[in-house]
Amino acid sequence: MMATQKYLRCSTLPHIWCPGCGNGIILAAIVRAIDRLGLDSKKTVIVSGIGCSSRASGYMNFDTIHTAHGRALTFATGIKLAKPELNVIVITGDGDATAIGGNHFIHAARRNVDITTIIFNNSIYGMTGGQYSPLTPAGSKATTAPFGHIERPFDIAALAAAAGAVYVARSTAFHAALTTDLVVKGIESKGFAVIDAITQCPISYGRRNKMGSAVDMMTWQRDNAVFAQAAARMQPEELKGKFIIGELFQTQAPEYTAEYEKIIALAQKGEKKK
Repeated sequence: MMATQKYLRCSTLPHIWCPGCGNGIILAAIVRAIDRLGLDSKKTVIVSGIGCSSRASGYMNFDTIHTAHGRALTFATGIKLAKPELNVIVITGDGDATAIGGNHFIHAARRNVDITTIIFNNSIYGMTGGQYSPLTPAGSKATTAPFGHIERPFDIAALAAAAGAVYVARSTAFHAALTTDLVVKGIESKGFAVIDAITQCPISYGRRNKMGSAVDMMTWQRDNAVFAQAAARMQPEELKGKFIIGELFQTQAPEYTAEYEKIIALAQKGEKKK
């Protein structure tokens, strides 16, 4: 409760998310992570794009910016370059981050900008009518796939790691405590960090795909998630139809704004010599 009162704009509540939506659970996990780290709210910026998930920034009591569709990471990159000392956290959705914002996503990872990105992955465009996204599972139904989705979804964790992110993890709304732990580690990582937060959308996705209630969808998350440590000991056939949660990838690489500061110093030194 104390974290909620400290880090949320309580005057904006109750939120507008549908009953049973998991976005509030992921938002609470982020708030708990910020509280655990004791981040200065005056030195922390929350950036979001467009979509159900991106409404979260409006409820958070920080300097926040609700940007254009798919452009959260471009705004966040600009903020981090202008003020490298700030903690920059991006809240985005599966469509916002990997469809219209997909190119920005891979290049933010490639540059290794010190930004923590939490993807609220509900497998659908929930706010704009239930269209499929690049993370919608094959075979699922959507307004733009009434007979079933035939495209393979991105493995967003593998994509982030291949593009250059230094920290990649996955959790779910059911595993709320784990989500908090992973967001903490993402913020602590020096570079581009991605947390794939699987969350339920009982209205636009669950109802159309006959997944039952929000509780049923969270039970599905529980029953189909495999912790990374256990997955490492399992055979591929045992993992069929499952997904892996926990820390999935971690490395070190030069951070973009730190490298950019070196270029500025070199340029200034050159000017002095003249």
